Amino acid sequence: MNDHPMMENLIRQAAAGSKPIVAISTGDPSGIGPEISVSALQHEEIYAICRPFLIGDLAVFAAMDLKGWKFNPVNSIHEMQFRFGTIDLWNMNLLQNAPPLGVVDPKSGDASFQYVRKAIELAVADQVDATVTGPISKEAINLAGHQFSGHTEIYAHYTNSKDYAMVLAHEHFRVIHVSTHVSLRQACDLVKRDRVLKVIQVADQACRRLGIAKPRIAVAGLNPHAGENGLFGIEEITEIIPAISEAKALGLDVDGPVPPDTVFPKLNGKLYDICVCMYHDQGHIPTKLLGFTWDPEQGKWNSVSGVNITMGLPIIRVSVDHGTAYDIAGKGVASERSMLSAIAYAVQLALNR
Repeated sequence: MNDHPMMENLIRQAAAGSKPIVAISTGDPSGIGPEISVSALQHEEIYAICRPFLIGDLAVFAAMDLKGWKFNPVNSIHEMQFRFGTIDLWNMNLLQNAPPLGVVDPKSGDASFQYVRKAIELAVADQVDATVTGPISKEAINLAGHQFSGHTEIYAHYTNSKDYAMVLAHEHFRVIHVSTHVSLRQACDLVKRDRVLKVIQVADQACRRLGIAKPRIAVAGLNPHAGENGLFGIEEITEIIPAISEAKALGLDVDGPVPPDTVFPKLNGKLYDICVCMYHDQGHIPTKLLGFTWDPEQGKWNSVSGVNITMGLPIIRVSVDHGTAYDIAGKGVASERSMLSAIAYAVQLALNR
């Protein structure tokens, strides 16, 4: 954790003031969420920058090999100790036994959904300064009767938010999306001037919240070669360029539309601070290509890093940038690096609020 690019600055900032309280919903109990949550809180530096606690079920953790780690199961912030070596747990008491690992399970889906609801409830009530979310299964929560396509939509619904956007970040590489969990055909129809302008503005706000005084924003084109002046599509001409022009008139430092096949090398080369992407995979693929590293000899992930931030909400929400990883749940090989990054980003946002 000491090698995290934010850590030294966060420790200094936290030492100068009150450490934020961070609620961590532990994700799908049948996946790796609970184990990476516990692993993250076994890094003493986390307690140097914040006051963290988990939201989950004691029965899930009781079934894990915790090697002497203690839990403080409570249902009140005031009962928490926030002391390294004892993990504070808001015990939801939804599961009396640990669920099966590595499978889509409706009971796990319902539990993970309720953990998220509790985190939102505590943040809206100003009992916590930021929330961090572990990975959930969209299929499992829908099988449990909760019709949402992901964390972003759950948070938007329960905070009554409309102008929100998903930011992915891996160190200096940041992207934000005009649309996320819709079909590719629908995504093209959602590239509209007002939405593109709003996401450009949210991108500027996100960077400033992360300590970047003068954000440099790239806007990716939707079509190959950013439409090639209408040869390969007209969305750049009719929707994206007008939005960029309006953003510039508002004083924002915006460049584009930049062809999608060149904007990401430029972003990685630090020519920009963030890129506005037109749809889910346009932003997710390059970010995960940088943050996810597979070791073919060991047959495991060496690195699974990066975070997901929902901007435009009245509360702070940061998540790991990976899924439930059912295939490795309970095997003790899951990396907590993305969870550590998510906590660090949540603290940064809380301190700059």
